[in-house]
Amino acid sequence: MDEYSRFVDWDKMDVSAQSQDTKELTCTDLHELKQLARQGYWAKNHSLRAKVYHKLISNIPCRTVTPDANVYRDIVGKIVGKRSSSSLPLPEFVDNSLIPTYCLNAEGVGAVRKIILCVANQFPDISFCPALPSVTALLLHYSKDEAECFEQVCRILACNDPSKRLIDQTFLAFESSCMTFGDLVNKYCQAAHKLMVAVSEDVLEVYSDWQRWLFGELPMVYVARIFDVFLVEGYKVLYRVALALLKFFHKVRAGQPMESDSIQQDIRAFVRDIAKSVSPERLLEKAFAIRLFSRKEIQLLQMANEKALQQKGITVKQKRQNVHLAVHAENFKSEIVSVKEMRDIWSWIPERFALCQPLLLFTTLEHGCSLSRFYSHSEGHEPTLLLIKTTAKEVCGAYLSTDWSERRRGGNKLSFFGTGECFVFRLQPEVERYEWVIIKHPELASTGSETENHAQPASTTLSSSSIPSDPSDRLSPFLAARHFNLPSKTASMFMAGSSECIIVGGGDGQALYLDADLNHGRTSHCNTFNNQPLCSESFQISILEVWGFRDTMNG
Repeated sequence: MDEYSRFVDWDKMDVSAQSQDTKELTCTDLHELKQLARQGYWAKNHSLRAKVYHKLISNIPCRTVTPDANVYRDIVGKIVGKRSSSSLPLPEFVDNSLIPTYCLNAEGVGAVRKIILCVANQFPDISFCPALPSVTALLLHYSKDEAECFEQVCRILACNDPSKRLIDQTFLAFESSCMTFGDLVNKYCQAAHKLMVAVSEDVLEVYSDWQRWLFGELPMVYVARIFDVFLVEGYKVLYRVALALLKFFHKVRAGQPMESDSIQQDIRAFVRDIAKSVSPERLLEKAFAIRLFSRKEIQLLQMANEKALQQKGITVKQKRQNVHLAVHAENFKSEIVSVKEMRDIWSWIPERFALCQPLLLFTTLEHGCSLSRFYSHSEGHEPTLLLIKTTAKEVCGAYLSTDWSERRRGGNKLSFFGTGECFVFRLQPEVERYEWVIIKHPELASTGSETENHAQPASTTLSSSSIPSDPSDRLSPFLAARHFNLPSKTASMFMAGSSECIIVGGGDGQALYLDADLNHGRTSHCNTFNNQPLCSESFQISILEVWGFRDTMNG
């Protein structure tokens, strides 16, 4: 049909969706290009899509010495030799990923193996790259020959623009992306997340499949549409689509019994058969309707997750520890919550701390009802979990992102600190979690005036002088208030403490107020978390516990 047809089996390709109009793409404006990619402007013309891919990939900023088509022609004979392409072993770094055949003919399927082996030869630093077979197979549909496909794959791998993340090439990058995806699911797909926690022993293992859904299970027409946008907008698109897939899975399967005994297998099967329930257009529409945080915020979260893995020595693939079973029945004992309830709370916390085990720091039963002792046992720990049981047997609490020693920054004045990773919750009589109001209403983050946000830096967040210059040292970067121009200080009143009281959440009320004797408390709606009262509005404390996070892998 055209010069890009050599490796395509047209009987498998949906030719009815192909238009014969010879459209050209002259646009260079990024915003316009974004719109065209999302609308599928080049999706219906095979030749046009091939030319657009070629143009977009040739514009990727790369390392000076990036292997090109000529290199492939030089090395392929030496590397492949006389072996038949179907018997060529794939490099270990693809992690047993199967090569999706999509709409390739027999020559194309063999060519993918040859190209991957030559890529492995030229990129010795790649240690883990399960997406490579899918990306190579997809690009081959739109390449004139193997050498051109090889060059395009190499350019994607050799991208050296630090702000443009394309394909994970190390286990550290891959695993931290799985943790980041888990964090995003926890924020944006709470109903689906709740289901995963209920039916899966290890939630992170389910989320570690997220790239496989995109680069392995999805049918060709969907992958190509995602890749159209990915080449223009970058990695964030992949998170968007994976979140949309999970939302659709939950919607379609809600209330139905599981088809297998593994939620992992059920999601894979749903993604493989997605054409039965969701069109590519609807999938992308859903993906872009999710009001995700900015690329910068996600990048900072990814860095924090990488750092957490490095600190735990997880930089190469190893037998996965059941990280989401950090709460072990034999060594966990709380007078307030059961093992099951603590596991539910653990499923809400950021992935980089879910690798840890709970460590009891303070309990009124042992340490007495004293705020000064509360501080002395809690300080030096970040984050912490506050659990309260009232005399009416109600149970509520808060996840607090920041060390209580920060309270001293305000001198003797009660001032707020912390980040938007803080949240408050109720467990008894029923479970409810309330997160930072900005998560569900990001538009609130951009309506404030600069002057108002900077008028009282100490009362809204850490002062700028305390922000570490190394961005990877920011403990809770994803939702750190300092990245936002908030409408008023009430939207970022996370936590505050003095010798008289502790406050969590502020603005038109307080989510939690505890007195100096840790005897009495109050709860009401507040602007920071937009919460309902967490228990009786005025309550007496029966037991209060503070839990820290013990690094299980470093002893």
